[in-house]
Amino acid sequence: MLDRHLMGILRSFPSLDSLTEFYNELVRTTLEYPDLKKALGSVKWAMDKIDEFSGKYEGKLRKCQHLRKISDYSSEYYGRVGSIMKQVKKHLKYLDHARQVMRDYPSIKSGMPTVCIAGFPNVGKTTLLLKLTGSAPEISNYAFTTKKLNVGYATMNREKVQFIDTPGTLDRVDKMNPIEKQAYLSIKYCADLVVFVADPTETYPLQDQKRLLARVLKGGKPVFLYISKTDISSEEQIRIVENTLKSSGLVFIKTIENLKNEIIHLLIQG
Repeated sequence: MLDRHLMGILRSFPSLDSLTEFYNELVRTTLEYPDLKKALGSVKWAMDKIDEFSGKYEGKLRKCQHLRKISDYSSEYYGRVGSIMKQVKKHLKYLDHARQVMRDYPSIKSGMPTVCIAGFPNVGKTTLLLKLTGSAPEISNYAFTTKKLNVGYATMNREKVQFIDTPGTLDRVDKMNPIEKQAYLSIKYCADLVVFVADPTETYPLQDQKRLLARVLKGGKPVFLYISKTDISSEEQIRIVENTLKSSGLVFIKTIENLKNEIIHLLIQG
């Protein structure tokens, strides 16, 4: 029973050697990778030792006909198993912690055209995701926060495209919170295209949006610049956005249909 329980623990974790770049780096930035590998190896060792002792003492008990000796063998067996479990106790505790952390990882598929929607929180990214995919994102109860990366899918020209809503930040990677780290890594390893959402109403100052856009452009991925909230923005606000961000050399996209057509052209037809 105990070795089956340990096997269940091992099977609840993915093979670290077969992780995609995104998940491999995500594990390394959210957990102590050497400690995780050591903990998994220790549980495998414990499982093998318990299995070894079980076979050894089962053979002894089968051959034994004296009740006192049977009792001695049983006590010896459980003592050894208890010693093994004591040795891996801290590793089991770390694996429980790791499982809690990994439970919050986003489910991102590989081998599929992927678009990351970038920009500061509350600039219209979740609305854009809804319009592109029909997926209703999970929104936090607190302003300017995101509970998790929101992922949606749309079929374009008979091909499925994956969209990831990523909250932006100007913090260094080592200062990012877990969700911001996931966003950073998804753009770095998963994105075939980034749609940067600019907000004319300046939920965040335009100069900060310009700095965030510059950071996104440094990633070397194709970038489309989508202007959100055009229905509640004045022509003057939209003009200011265009003038502020025009140095990026990007094409400004203002409608969902134009954005869909550009995505199809770049990722599917191109």
